[in-house]
Amino acid sequence: MFEETRANVPLAERLRPRSIDEVIGQKHLLGPNKPLRVAFESGEAHSMILWGPPGVGKTTLARLMADAFHAEFIALSAVLSGVKDIREAVETAQLHRVRGKQTLVFVDEVHRFNKSQQDAFLPHVESGLFVFIGATTENPSFEVNSALLSRAAVYVLKSLDDDEQGELLARASEELGGLTFTDESKKALIGSADGDGRKLLNNLEIVARAAAQQKTTEIDAALLGSALAENLRRFDKGGDAFYDQISALHKSVRGSNPDGALYWFCRMLDGGADPRYLARRIVRMAWEDIGLADPRAARITLDAAETYERLGSPEGELALAQAVIYLAVAPKSNAGYMAYNEARRFVSKDQSRAVPIHLRNAPTKLMKELGYGHEYRYAHDEPDAYAAGETYVPDGMREPHWYQPTPRGLEGKIGEKLARLADLDAQWREAHPDQQNEAREKKRKD
Repeated sequence: MFEETRANVPLAERLRPRSIDEVIGQKHLLGPNKPLRVAFESGEAHSMILWGPPGVGKTTLARLMADAFHAEFIALSAVLSGVKDIREAVETAQLHRVRGKQTLVFVDEVHRFNKSQQDAFLPHVESGLFVFIGATTENPSFEVNSALLSRAAVYVLKSLDDDEQGELLARASEELGGLTFTDESKKALIGSADGDGRKLLNNLEIVARAAAQQKTTEIDAALLGSALAENLRRFDKGGDAFYDQISALHKSVRGSNPDGALYWFCRMLDGGADPRYLARRIVRMAWEDIGLADPRAARITLDAAETYERLGSPEGELALAQAVIYLAVAPKSNAGYMAYNEARRFVSKDQSRAVPIHLRNAPTKLMKELGYGHEYRYAHDEPDAYAAGETYVPDGMREPHWYQPTPRGLEGKIGEKLARLADLDAQWREAHPDQQNEAREKKRKD
């Protein structure tokens, strides 16, 4: 009877880990001396947000924490729960406290709670009434209130890689009675899950039922194709990985090939990719690969993303498709992208340089007496609204010239302007040798 009952339980639930040593994946959090491993071993619970894609173990980790910390477990779903459910959870936690028991409140899809619902947790998290664990597939920086976010550590969970999915598949196959796979079918089944462990187990259950009907334990490509024809077509068509396809889309745009870009865009839609994810990547492409060569590209991609939000699928996808075409045919420049990266790299390694005296704000009399803002040249009062020869980087730092505009599109005109301004700087310095530096050096000594 027990075996029959167990067989009726979904495979994902039957294989849910009973300890952190059984968890597959998340080695960056659960490996030796890693944050969650330390938390488990210390026995000291703390509130946290688990951020990661579906099927990577967020709920499992929360349940394991409740067991490890000997805490009562209360699970809420932000999709189904409201303030009333939150209030009931608080009352239950208060009863647990009276009995000397700790409570762990787990909120799945916490990003779906509105601000007032998220705020309802704050006083109880602060008072220590319960340990709060939220799970989200969305960036908590945008979807979780800053007040709640400041009271919880954020841990990023990753999709399962192929090896980890293979390990999960082996464990599940044994649970199902020893299924075996050809290399081709194993690769295809893993590819169908796209790093989602729960999806992998659900697909495997479908395949196992088909195998049982055919009275076989060996899964080959033909059996897999008949059992998961639609899933395989949509999620692993051609055996390509999800991120390989987004890479192909990006490179087609960068390579100014609208047909290739459209192909990969449609492939990803057909494969079940979230159009909102594609919209975010398309906006990124506008800034990384077109930049200031055609600033309209960024606006067009944002308009396309907003159009999708208003129209949804499939109508809104037309706007995204046309944004992809525009990016592919637009003039290309990564000059802004490269300049930003170089500046960040320099600042991260450089010393903390002081703001030059002439660029400092001087709102008080004392600051003015100290020379703050002295000899600053107001650009609008200068010929052509340009203070030729003025410097804007810290004293002792050479002009880095990080931004090198390309000759393409609008950046061609930007480059011409910068070259003209550089000529004005050279003329000013030739007409005023050392004048500016001497005056500033004297002011610093004073």
